[in-house]
Amino acid sequence: MRCQAVYASAAPPMMSSRRESTSLHFLLVILFPKRSYGYYMSNAGTEAMDLNFVSCEIEEGDSYVYDEDEGCYVNGVEGPDYEFDEIDLYQQLDYKFDDLYLPPGVEASVPLVQKAVTDDGPDNFKSMSEIEDEIGKKYKFFKQFDIIKDFSDHHYASNPVGKTGKEWTKRIQHDWKLLENNLPASIYVRVSENRMDLLRAVIIGPQGTPYHDGLFFFDAQFTVSYPATPPVVYYHSGGLRLNPNLYDCGTVCLSLLGTWHGNGCENWNSAHSSMLQVLISIQGLILNEKPYFNEPGYETEVNDANGQSRSLEYNDTAFQYSCRTMLYSLRRPPQHFEDLVAGHFRERGHAILAACKYYMEGNEVGSVVPDEDDEGKELENANAEGSSSSNAVKPKKRAGAGRRTPSFNADTKVLFEELLVEFNLKGADTKKFCVEKSKKTRQKMKKSQPAAA
Repeated sequence: MRCQAVYASAAPPMMSSRRESTSLHFLLVILFPKRSYGYYMSNAGTEAMDLNFVSCEIEEGDSYVYDEDEGCYVNGVEGPDYEFDEIDLYQQLDYKFDDLYLPPGVEASVPLVQKAVTDDGPDNFKSMSEIEDEIGKKYKFFKQFDIIKDFSDHHYASNPVGKTGKEWTKRIQHDWKLLENNLPASIYVRVSENRMDLLRAVIIGPQGTPYHDGLFFFDAQFTVSYPATPPVVYYHSGGLRLNPNLYDCGTVCLSLLGTWHGNGCENWNSAHSSMLQVLISIQGLILNEKPYFNEPGYETEVNDANGQSRSLEYNDTAFQYSCRTMLYSLRRPPQHFEDLVAGHFRERGHAILAACKYYMEGNEVGSVVPDEDDEGKELENANAEGSSSSNAVKPKKRAGAGRRTPSFNADTKVLFEELLVEFNLKGADTKKFCVEKSKKTRQKMKKSQPAAA
């Protein structure tokens, strides 16, 4: 839980038609039968499915946590990995799923059914390609720092800051200027002109860590005593504790924030410390390569084989929790960051899915995942000059891979399928993974067919 500080300079739209509803259910249920949305799909007769997914209430709202002890079942039988076949999609659509509907919360995360509220006519319907283009444009022009009017869903929105003076306002504006001019490329911030005490930031998980490509949201409030005291910061955990310093209740454990004891320059300094310093400290000191050793006392195990083994196990879990956090953000994007969430995962979806498969092959979580071009070049170099002369990235097999928890691959596979659905809806490049999945399904179906008499 110990971390020091680093220093830095200065109701969802209703379904527009029954066919749209059934089309989406076919995609979500037939293509990915093990998908766990956390709801009971009723009015489907013998096709009804009870999907085992735990929805737990936390202070921020619903969080989604996969139930590791139970699988997903269809009519009491564990469902196979059936795949989507474009050829007979609409032939099967009407008679199998005509009465199904998408419950609130699921509809909201599906761009296909998001139409203009003012007019339900067919002229306002947007194709998936148009939606994907719109997502890309909004992401491209999403500002790193911006001032918005209000934060209705902010964690501290219901906590009035109280009476403040000119010095307080002047210091907040100074912090805004530091953020606007010095934010790293992987941190985005929104502040409110109506509530100068409120701030929201998202940090993109650094490469080479179990948090790579994840989005981690933080709400901050500058209290009336700021800058004599540090801001208060809340982490949107989704009910998951994926780091010793980020509690599932939202607490951020950092000496700079006064939530952990520190010495000298590790603590908040009213004259020199800033919100920019807080965000960079979270990114660099908390979301690091080996978070296991953030826990007090565990740093003594850094050079110990058992300590390294436990660190690898912690990274496995941290990555899976990071994936669940991705799903949480995709389904409930924080206010004013909807475009960033959609665009980020549209751009990074392929890399995240590739990482899932790479780790399931026994490679270390956080290690560099070679892309298709790297693999091809490595093979060419190996054939031409010998494998020892290749400069391509080589797989970093997990030390003690045999001791990896047996559930890692099974749980990661479920997360992979969950993410594949969500990334598809955002227009990510998932063709390769859909083709692989389709081939495996056809092979399974051929094997399951009875031999001809």
